[in-house]
Amino acid sequence: MRTFLIALTLALAMPTLAADRDSALIHNPMLWADCPDPDVIRVGDTYYMVTTTMHLMPGAPVMASKDLKNWETVGYIFDRLTDSPKYDLKEGTVYGRGQWATSLKYHDGRFWALLAPNEAGPMGDTYIFTAPKAEGPWTIHARLRHFHDATLFFDDDGTPYVFFGTGEMCQLTRDLKGVVDGSLRHYFQREADERGLLEGTRVIKHRGTYYAQLISHVYAPGRHRREVCYRTKDLNGKWEKNVILESDFGGFSYLAQGTIVDSENGDWYGIMFQDRGGVGRVLTLSPVRWIDDWPMLGDEHGKVPDVVRPIVSGQPKKTIVCSDDFNLPLQSEGAGGRLLGLHWQWNHNPINAAWSLSERPGYLRLKTSRVVDNLYLAPNTLTQRMFGPTCSGVVCIDYSRMKDGDCAGFCAFNGDSGVLTLKKNGKTVFLEMSEQKVSLSDREKAVTNVDDKMIEGVSLTKLAPKAKQVWLRIDGDFRPGHGDAANFYYSLDGQEWKQIGSKNYRCNFDYRRFFMGSKFAIFNYATKKTGGYIDVDEFKLL
Repeated sequence: MRTFLIALTLALAMPTLAADRDSALIHNPMLWADCPDPDVIRVGDTYYMVTTTMHLMPGAPVMASKDLKNWETVGYIFDRLTDSPKYDLKEGTVYGRGQWATSLKYHDGRFWALLAPNEAGPMGDTYIFTAPKAEGPWTIHARLRHFHDATLFFDDDGTPYVFFGTGEMCQLTRDLKGVVDGSLRHYFQREADERGLLEGTRVIKHRGTYYAQLISHVYAPGRHRREVCYRTKDLNGKWEKNVILESDFGGFSYLAQGTIVDSENGDWYGIMFQDRGGVGRVLTLSPVRWIDDWPMLGDEHGKVPDVVRPIVSGQPKKTIVCSDDFNLPLQSEGAGGRLLGLHWQWNHNPINAAWSLSERPGYLRLKTSRVVDNLYLAPNTLTQRMFGPTCSGVVCIDYSRMKDGDCAGFCAFNGDSGVLTLKKNGKTVFLEMSEQKVSLSDREKAVTNVDDKMIEGVSLTKLAPKAKQVWLRIDGDFRPGHGDAANFYYSLDGQEWKQIGSKNYRCNFDYRRFFMGSKFAIFNYATKKTGGYIDVDEFKLL
């Protein structure tokens, strides 16, 4: 009987044990959110990663993890960029431009970062930043000529190099403030069917061999987007080439661009991004098998696996998208009040005098500060990533101090946006769900038109004459085959919800405009006169 009871107990426990093991695994996508152009390094027992966030500020987020599963944002390389009024939504915009493909390194006890905005002229000059810790503070060390999709590399003797573009490289001076004369050269020539750029260079040195990894776009039958690797034992010598990953994954097309990194135990892993429509470019994790001294990514079939065993176990759950009641212990007092959590980014440079966490403790106050025509020119729009496979975000907004002509609300923000807008018209507040689509000029990224199609509207003043606040909710569904759908709701009590507007609004990804995945976004702007404000009680992930 005792043996039977033990067996029965173990049998009953098996589903729980299996679920625990499953939850400990790293499921791909490793980060199902917009995190393109990753660079990942390990310093001791901690992995650090930077990805592209372009026109969002602060920019160049630094994320940290102990296990390559649980990631949190620990800092930003810069608070704002100031090379042009376009970063302030004046005289154009920097939608889809700004910070691109940052390279992260650790050398001689300091962190180093190199990035080049995707712009022509001085706005595109390369930045080199440095910091004593990954969390910062980061300072600008140097400005150099433009290096497209570049990586910084320090050789064993400390000599610095930049690898960039399609097979180009040069040596930097020891102080990293200039290019060594005569050092610029091509270290490989692309193949005939690689008519696109070979981009996203990442360089490591392993056992005396240099490895340069790049994404390759090919246009030949049976050839796909892939990650290629060039290697050499002599930087001035001949480089060999191999394809190290050519894999589709999860019902989406082929993926590439990223890097490889080792663990403390000597295992290696590859982090590559995959385009996944409206949610953006997500990150996948693969084991690396060293075969004939090539770092081959994927499982034994060369494919990105569904799951990867954990690097270490027992790490606390952390995320890069977070709920916020704006009442948590915050870092310090700063411009505009206490500092926001690191999970938030502004659309373009913020106007610090127009937001506060201190004027009404426990609330985020967003003030109007400039009269503008539309959402895409509105300063101080606050964002976090939407994410897969599904997500739900809720905001509670006190709209009692809006002024005539003010527009405030919550949206799935992108070049095509699904928008919930509170509109103040005289003494009446309307809630509208609309589909908004921005047109941008090619060069200045100036807003030339916004197609604003109102789908459904209600008068909150009539529904609840004495109400001062409303809850707005957006549900996103980014599962394969579900159409990158967003649905929109409102509530007068935070409990009962009513759907409004488009059913299964399609979240789009458009590389010609924003070039990023959809964002949860909170906004407030004036169309007639400034001085109004909203108070946001919370942002909650359901």
